[in-house]
Amino acid sequence: MAPPSSTVAAWELGLRLREEREALDFTAVEAAGRIGIAQNYLSDIERGKRKISEAKLDELIDVYGLDAEEYRELVELRSDAVLRGWWSKFSGLFDQDVLRYFGYEHGAEAVRTYESLLIPGLLQTNSYARAVISSDTPNIPVSEVERRVEARAIRQQRLFGEEPLRLTVAISEAALRQQVGGPEVHAEQLEHLIKVIEQLPESLKLLVVPFDAGAHGALGASTFHIVSFPSPKLPNLVWQETVTSTDVIDNPIRVHQYSLTYEEVVKHAYDRSVSLRFIREALGG
Repeated sequence: MAPPSSTVAAWELGLRLREEREALDFTAVEAAGRIGIAQNYLSDIERGKRKISEAKLDELIDVYGLDAEEYRELVELRSDAVLRGWWSKFSGLFDQDVLRYFGYEHGAEAVRTYESLLIPGLLQTNSYARAVISSDTPNIPVSEVERRVEARAIRQQRLFGEEPLRLTVAISEAALRQQVGGPEVHAEQLEHLIKVIEQLPESLKLLVVPFDAGAHGALGASTFHIVSFPSPKLPNLVWQETVTSTDVIDNPIRVHQYSLTYEEVVKHAYDRSVSLRFIREALGG
């Protein structure tokens, strides 16, 4: 299981409300009109982007004719959805899509990550993260760097504890060779990778794609994460990062395409034990 996440709860609540509406063949306009809200507002609720009040949820449940068990589950989801996650204190620092991703990641059961040039954020040391963040001077003010490093460190807490996030990372050999922050920061980062791989044998799998692996579907691709959740009612999501944009992808066909690409990448990667040995060699070399 994963810890509660207001973002995930709001998303599941919205999905379930939309499913109930569509099962009754109501349009969003009709359903919104029944409880006296705008259609756009209901659409945002169904996408998990806005919160619904307890009174309006009661009205909507009544309109949809849901039974007592469904009522209880939806009310519980709404209670979780209105809580403030740790990421809310960074609302002035990150845009809403990034904050949503933090919420999804916090409430996720598993994440599969592909990264071609950098060590993924969940596995970065503070020094490495600081070097990465501070290098983007056109877009990130110096005054924001330390708080962004702090947010990254908080995210990493999901890797530990009784119910850790299951993380599978496929990285190019280039990510191990790029000396972000200089030789000392680079060496510290590789030592950290070795430490966490050994510390988390059941929940962390890091796979290195060597230079001689040949071409694969993600070669040259931007960073992406495939996120899975404990609730069977929630589909997988993809979070994609480019230099100038980020994007949450929930279209089932596109998510499936990313999953197939990831499986292909893994075929070209060393397994966990060989990857660990490779990192040791990179550190020694």
